[in-house]
Amino acid sequence: MQTRPLFEHAPYETTFSATALEVSDLGVALDQTLFYPTGGGQPGDTGSLTMPDGTTVRVMGTLRDPLRRSVIWHQVEGSEIRFSSGMALRGDIDAARRHQHMRMHTCLHLLCSMVAAPVTGCSIGHEKGRLDFDLPEMTLDKAVITAKLNELVEAGIEVRSYRTTVAQTEAALQMSRTQGVAPPTLNGEVQMIEIVGVDVQPCGGTHVRNTREIGRVVCEKIEKKSAHNRRVSVRFA
Repeated sequence: MQTRPLFEHAPYETTFSATALEVSDLGVALDQTLFYPTGGGQPGDTGSLTMPDGTTVRVMGTLRDPLRRSVIWHQVEGSEIRFSSGMALRGDIDAARRHQHMRMHTCLHLLCSMVAAPVTGCSIGHEKGRLDFDLPEMTLDKAVITAKLNELVEAGIEVRSYRTTVAQTEAALQMSRTQGVAPPTLNGEVQMIEIVGVDVQPCGGTHVRNTREIGRVVCEKIEKKSAHNRRVSVRFA
């Protein structure tokens, strides 16, 4: 059993049809889904599932199966809800929340391209996000980061998503600032996100098509979290 990840090829779509494959304590697994599962610092999508009788059930979160990574579970509200294998469903994601995550995730890729240091942590929210860098010295400046980020945003740079084969996984790792984390490999392939002429990274998240879509941002703060950890937080202006 596996779930076809529609969000990889259609991140702007918000409604889809699917069939329930399995029901467990983890939620409902579908044959295909637009709901992005929690991972890579990006929260899982929320939204709703509509049953054949018109009953709408709220999806509180989405995650991958811890062992079967190709299976995606939709965590639904209400223990009294009854799904069954083979049931036809309509899914609707919270489009506004998803788009905020797409904008911020792409923004953090721009930030990553500006700091020549390994990334040790990431968190993406619908209003702000942050990256942790392995930097022993405080060499970053909020005003400089804000100016450079907005310059790249306003340049309107194309953002591409594509997959590489398992044979190219090693090359993908060499391009990654997250050297200590394995790239998002599924079915022998690695998904890559390329901000043309700026950055190429293995990444399984959802992104906007053009940097201009991010909108203006502000580097809110830079924190020293440890001797070798600098946390850079950004938010939408």
